[in-house]
Amino acid sequence: MTVDEVKALAAGVRAEVAKAVVGQEDTVDLLLTALFARGHVLLEGPPGVAKTFLAQCFARTLGLDFGRIQFTPDLMPADIIGSNVFNFQTSTFSLTEGPLFCELLLADEVNRTPPKTQAALLEAMQERRVTIDGKTRPLSPRFMVVATQNPLEQQGTYPLPEAQLDRFLFKQTLGYPSREEERRIVAEYGVQAGHVDPAARGVSRAVTAKQLDEAHKAVAAVRLTDEIVGYVLDLVRSTRETPDLASGASPRAAAQLALAARSRAALDGRDYAIPDDVKALALPVLRHRVILSPAAEIDGRRPDQILQGLVDLAAAPR
Repeated sequence: MTVDEVKALAAGVRAEVAKAVVGQEDTVDLLLTALFARGHVLLEGPPGVAKTFLAQCFARTLGLDFGRIQFTPDLMPADIIGSNVFNFQTSTFSLTEGPLFCELLLADEVNRTPPKTQAALLEAMQERRVTIDGKTRPLSPRFMVVATQNPLEQQGTYPLPEAQLDRFLFKQTLGYPSREEERRIVAEYGVQAGHVDPAARGVSRAVTAKQLDEAHKAVAAVRLTDEIVGYVLDLVRSTRETPDLASGASPRAAAQLALAARSRAALDGRDYAIPDDVKALALPVLRHRVILSPAAEIDGRRPDQILQGLVDLAAAPR
């Protein structure tokens, strides 16, 4: 598959999602970038901005085996990954697979469950496998997590630990729509009650499993010059040197930023990455991997402000 074909695939997915979701074009682009880079996405925003519905529509366009977990405070790790259950008829144990055994997992309100249950996702997200009673079971190579969370200021939430946040390729913050977009939402969805099925809105499959596998190979073949690699390193390492951040981004962040830049290049129909790819993805890749210094917190500064300043200061290759 060529990068032009990858671009055409992405355009088809965008068109299908747009049949049901009003706006959120930047978020759809990030989901596509993560999909072709084999990464996971964390969506954060207030209730009612279509985080869950967007993930459902995105999954339908891909035709992947879809699973959903509604995280609650009483959810246990075995409820996610499954467990061995004793069969009295055969006097043997048999594995009952949890909802984690799918290709695209919607982890809804992931920060409403305690850290013990959140940690059940770690091995699956990093290595695409799970361990149950000492035995390892592989997941699909196309396994992808789209997690949603409410802002931590809301009651009944548990902050995700840094180790788990580092497993997400992107963190995207969804805000409220513009007035015109909200007018369309009210006009289109204010005439019916209950859940809206993406299929009822005409959302259909736009990518086959074979095309998705070929797209992954096309992204892996995108060229990354030494200058772009150096630019990524300079940007990531600057997060560890600024006094505004108590903790900077990890080497994993640098590797994933480079991979995401390759994926974005392919989505634009290019077989080479450019500095603009790195600049466009720097904030969603890094914002959840840094910790503000106490002084920056007192000043009321946000990670995005500090990261954008570092992006502006970093010298991009010509």
